[in-house]
Amino acid sequence: MTARCVMVLGTTSGAGKSWLTTALCRHYARMGLKVAPFKAQNMSNNARVVAGGEIGSAQYFQSLAAQAEPDVRMNPLLLKPEADTRSQVVLMGQVSEALSSMPWRGRSLHVWPQIAAALDALMAENDVVVIEGAGSPAEINLHASDIVNMRVALHARARCLLVTDIDRGGAFAHLYGTWALLPAEERALIHGFVLNKFRGDASLLAPAPQMLQDLTGVPTVATLPMWWQHGLPEEDGVFDDRSRASGAVNKTIAVIAYPRISNLDEFQPLKNVPGMRLIWARTPADCAGADWIVLPGSKATAADLAWLRTQGLDRAIAAHAAQGGAVLGVCGGLQMLGEALIDMHGIDGNAPGLGLLPLVTQFDLQKTVRHTHTVFGALHGAWAALSGVAAAGYEIHHGQTAQHPAMAAGGDVAREVLPAGLGWQNAAGNVLGVYLHGLFEDPRVMHALFGATAPTLETVFDGLADFIEKHVEPGVLEQLIAP
Repeated sequence: MTARCVMVLGTTSGAGKSWLTTALCRHYARMGLKVAPFKAQNMSNNARVVAGGEIGSAQYFQSLAAQAEPDVRMNPLLLKPEADTRSQVVLMGQVSEALSSMPWRGRSLHVWPQIAAALDALMAENDVVVIEGAGSPAEINLHASDIVNMRVALHARARCLLVTDIDRGGAFAHLYGTWALLPAEERALIHGFVLNKFRGDASLLAPAPQMLQDLTGVPTVATLPMWWQHGLPEEDGVFDDRSRASGAVNKTIAVIAYPRISNLDEFQPLKNVPGMRLIWARTPADCAGADWIVLPGSKATAADLAWLRTQGLDRAIAAHAAQGGAVLGVCGGLQMLGEALIDMHGIDGNAPGLGLLPLVTQFDLQKTVRHTHTVFGALHGAWAALSGVAAAGYEIHHGQTAQHPAMAAGGDVAREVLPAGLGWQNAAGNVLGVYLHGLFEDPRVMHALFGATAPTLETVFDGLADFIEKHVEPGVLEQLIAP
């Protein structure tokens, strides 16, 4: 079995590569084909636990859309930014300290053989491999060391779609400029242009698509309307859509959007709950009037905690909690809610915590990466609805958290509400901290908290496939995988 490869390239980050790749995975799977996704290198702090370690969340969702078992070959290289000039490098699911300390351009020579081997293995096992590029293939300063865009396309002899965000303006210039900057052998792999996030009367686009085809020989094969609620999380970062909610707003959740926020995709189900408004909070004003404040995961907990204090968010969170408002900390957020962060190995940094839970976190060299199934114990107050609820999720963390010995001796004890050091609640009942990612993706948790059932991922994936089947020119998707 040697797969046909379809690749989705973008003129920029945020053009729509990830969701279009996901839609193609489901489309080809619905044709009865064996399908796998692939992205050679992903830079994201959104990661999922799979067989062999961790991969970017986008490839995890794409594998589910393809009805395939997620594994590390689908995203062999994952870069998890820890600062503007430093990332943790995850190769084939495992952290590589040697690669993490290596210069960017020198790294490609070392990782390309494993990337190519992973792609070759997927091609040998599947009918179709749907490949996602990264950023733009026309970043000419990076072209010589490219391991994620056109080098992959050439290796796979992929038929490529180039997608652009027309809502930003300059779409035809983006498409033409990207095409023009590529060498001839790479241009030949581009089989269609896609206009994404279009609003208005599509007939007004003429004669631009035909003019672009006259210049490049490449047809515009789809004009995709703006679609705010496709149901997938944004991969590359927080996109502020605070004003959107289904129906009248009856609950507002403010998620603190610190610079190194991680696993933000796990909050997507909250956006699908009728009457729920989700705010990405960067200032105290963003938290005003919120029913819940959530401290999400972080790839740089101590640094993000310092940022939070600089913004004055520490005082806003403390005031919210003092008034009985619900506060939830997930993973790095749990660590921030404690008394102190202790780092004896130079992993993350030492810092005083927010002091809302009597806990201390110590960072270990060993990274915990695993799926977890657990059951909540007895909770009270704001989180009582979770009492006895079974939950499944995943853990990705260096820190190990426990009761603060001195405070416990003094009577200030956190109630352990999840076994094995996975979760605690304060005495008042309104502050909860857990290590378990993915809570809101568990229907049991959603039903307990909101009495609501969010759309399932299967519904989301089928909706994506329906959308592209409606708006892509007839026959194009089949031609992309034709012999």
